Amino acid sequence: MSQLAGFSKKDDLAYFLDVICHAEYLHEPLLAPTQELLDAYKKRKGSWDDYERAFLALMAERKIEERLDQRLFAGPTVLLCSEATAEHCHRRLVLDYLNEKWGNITRIDL
Repeated sequence: MSQLAGFSKKDDLAYFLDVICHAEYLHEPLLAPTQELLDAYKKRKGSWDDYERAFLALMAERKIEERLDQRLFAGPTVLLCSEATAEHCHRRLVLDYLNEKWGNITRIDL
């Protein structure tokens, strides 16, 4: 739904992943930051430290470790984000959070 390149739109991405990689696409809003968090960080130039604390609190509030099926991460799994690197990216935070809770996540940043 964002302003990312056309191929990264949900329906197009699902199609390309299936046709090119024979991979399944699962849209999981549970792992996304709220618009309010994004705006505070991006539009109002908030600090990364504040964003990280707030995002991790959101993951805890949502209890993602209880609501997600660990089997989703049993094989190679990719979390997508529009950030160029993992340094300031919610996908890194999600995986580090889940690893702390589950203890069996290996993160590789591409």
